[in-house]
Amino acid sequence: MKLDRKEIIRALETISVAGEGKNLVESGALQNVMTFGDEVVVDLILSNPALHIRKRAEVDVMKVIHEKVYEKAKVKVNIKVQAPEKKMPEIKGKAIPGIKNIVAVASGKGGVGKSTVTANIAVTLSKMGFKVGVLDADIYGPSIPIMFDVEAERPLSVEVDGKSKMKPVENYGVKVLSIGFFTKPNQAVIWRGPMAAKALNQMIFDAAWGELDFLLVDLPPGTGDIHLSIMQSLPITGAVVVSTPQNVALADAKKGVAMFRQESINVPVLGLIENMAYFTPEELPENKYYIFGKNGVKNLSEDIDARFLGEIPLVQSLRESGDIGRPAALQTATSLETAFEELTRDMVEETVKRNNDLPPTEAIKITTMAGCSAVKKK
Repeated sequence: MKLDRKEIIRALETISVAGEGKNLVESGALQNVMTFGDEVVVDLILSNPALHIRKRAEVDVMKVIHEKVYEKAKVKVNIKVQAPEKKMPEIKGKAIPGIKNIVAVASGKGGVGKSTVTANIAVTLSKMGFKVGVLDADIYGPSIPIMFDVEAERPLSVEVDGKSKMKPVENYGVKVLSIGFFTKPNQAVIWRGPMAAKALNQMIFDAAWGELDFLLVDLPPGTGDIHLSIMQSLPITGAVVVSTPQNVALADAKKGVAMFRQESINVPVLGLIENMAYFTPEELPENKYYIFGKNGVKNLSEDIDARFLGEIPLVQSLRESGDIGRPAALQTATSLETAFEELTRDMVEETVKRNNDLPPTEAIKITTMAGCSAVKKK
């Protein structure tokens, strides 16, 4: 018996894919029908990859052909899954007018040199000709004012569009705001999460940042309320994670990367930086001593498919420059200047690639339920 193709299509118009209102033909799921005597081949494309949906579609097609066309027909159903294109998510947070890129600098573990790296990347960007700002979001341990030699400074009040705003303190071509400007040197900041978040929002949105190519956000160590508050408030362009090569630090760095990559947060990780990579004594310039382990961050970056931006040696002058408030990257013709220039160039390259390839990052909303912080998209 020769099967009628048109009759088969009419039969298929009487069934639909589970979860879709239209029948197989109207929905576009039916791609082709071929007949060969008493054999029929039906090609479908479904948007739902679930196995039970595919199996049900196959059974429904065979059943309707047997019931409405020919009960002894030999039916073969080919199913392909083609997910619909996802719409580009829109920014839900409040962008800061005039700021092109916001880069979060994070570390899973404290004491790995995150603030030192932030300060030196900032001055390196400034030397490259970029307009740069640093927001010190480490509420409980602000160190950026010391590293920029502006401890004694206080932000001035300026009027912008009829509103009173904080004017960031500036040094070395970098604009800086920190909670450290509003507390005494011996005063501990003992705030709960909501109060800390409120203070951060004031420094973010009540500040006259002006035009910036990069705003670096120096996050506190770990993965907590401050991180979520920042990502809730701002559309972060990307994140840089700093770690030493020590296994204990690497374990925490991996958690930091996992936080940014969590589906509900989805902030691209621009890359990883290894600080205190090795020690070279001044009297033995050719020697390298891997005090905290060798290539730990580089190996981690390969394991988690993130770019390795570079390594920074353990050098006494790097510590000294931070203590006196003159970032080491300001010094010319040194190995530190070269190291920071290379990793900063790579970070800028990754930022450009991220802006070309990905939609703007969605800000996130924090909902507290039963004493726990759950994160979900706005």
